[in-house]
Amino acid sequence: MKYLEFIFHTDPCTETVNDVLSAMLGEAGFESFIESEGGLTAYIQQGIFDEKKVKEAIAYFPIENVRITYSWQEAEDKNWNEEWEKNFFQPIVIGERCVIHSTFHKDVPQAEYDILINPQMAFGTGHHETTSLIISELLDGDLNGKSLLDMGCGTSILAILARMRGAHPITAIDIDSWCVNNSEENIALNGVADITVELGDASALKNRKPFDVIIANINRNILLNDMEAYVGCLKRQGELYMSGFYTEDIPLIRKEAERLGLQFIESKDKNNWAAVKFLFA
Repeated sequence: MKYLEFIFHTDPCTETVNDVLSAMLGEAGFESFIESEGGLTAYIQQGIFDEKKVKEAIAYFPIENVRITYSWQEAEDKNWNEEWEKNFFQPIVIGERCVIHSTFHKDVPQAEYDILINPQMAFGTGHHETTSLIISELLDGDLNGKSLLDMGCGTSILAILARMRGAHPITAIDIDSWCVNNSEENIALNGVADITVELGDASALKNRKPFDVIIANINRNILLNDMEAYVGCLKRQGELYMSGFYTEDIPLIRKEAERLGLQFIESKDKNNWAAVKFLFA
């Protein structure tokens, strides 16, 4: 699957500007973002790229007096382990209980759960707020013996942690074949079993045996569009965790969830990113 790499230059370049821009680009189909000098680097699948949506996101940018320019090219295949080692990826500790690192790291902090990953692309290392929010939920939840679905699994960090926490069997699904391959490698690296990785989207959930727990860390529009499919394969008294949106989007997410019969349990936020937990009562 081919990706396009966009370099966005923002003026002024602030964390708030880049966060808002990444949220708007997420609604236009972009999947991953890296803060770079002077702005943001973003990736989108070549097959779904629509430049009109990018221009609309810039034209209707909600913060005044911000200038945004961009350039793009086809993303080259890289040795992402080497790229992360040189530029970005440092070990991350979440809740003082979970550490995520790669094979090239030394002096890794000790934690109850140690997750080893080798990112094949610049996606899913666990540094983004939405990933850490879901990890916090998984660390707090009772997963032992529960079946679990990780929808939009990326590198399968969440599925791997859930398995370490006792969940099984686990199904991890992503629309990106690179993510599927990388997930399988990361699962093997961590020596965990009973995780099945599949290529697909929400249509793959039809007529499935229901799950005890479903995780979906994607983006607001996809969650709103696919939530009915999630509920359709969630057991009664099952839990649905969702993230990938801003705190101001919680009412919209909650309205759709409650329309589908879910009961709101709680929300968490970090740097204006949010995660929510629902029960299928």
